[in-house]
Amino acid sequence: MSLHDDAVLVLKGYEDQSELRDLYLEHLAAHPDGVYKPCTAGHVTASGLVIDPEHGRVLLTLHKKLGMWLQMGGHCEPEDDTLAGAALREAVEESGITSGLALVPGGPVRLDRHPIPAPCNWHLDVQYAVLAPAGAVAEISEESVDLRWYPYAEVAAVADASVVRLLEATLARLGA
Repeated sequence: MSLHDDAVLVLKGYEDQSELRDLYLEHLAAHPDGVYKPCTAGHVTASGLVIDPEHGRVLLTLHKKLGMWLQMGGHCEPEDDTLAGAALREAVEESGITSGLALVPGGPVRLDRHPIPAPCNWHLDVQYAVLAPAGAVAEISEESVDLRWYPYAEVAAVADASVVRLLEATLARLGA
């Protein structure tokens, strides 16, 4: 199965945000390359909010190009077989936590569509939640200026509304 096919299956199984989900599915139906960066009509991306429920905190990265505190994530790569795998790969690469990260069961937590500069135009982000192992130590990657653990209550003060919504949906998924 291709990454494109996996994305379609994942999105068809995603029951929330129906209007946005349908927009993603329309995009993929119209663009066989719609999961990769070269698709100038926009492309699907995968991200993961790294969370440490034991300590009530999340790991955010200060994005190099955007200068914003965000969850880990980015473009799908040709070697990615699944969106979930792409989100986990991005979480590992950007957090520097090389072992023990695990996706929260149940598939994507949220979808977030946001404009980006031309020629790409749109990111159609499929957002997952990622559990950090006990004692996880984050290490700054080439893609980040900084990494920080933030208590849940401080996220709204440093991150934009999309990250806050992702945290809220993640906590709801975890039953917290």
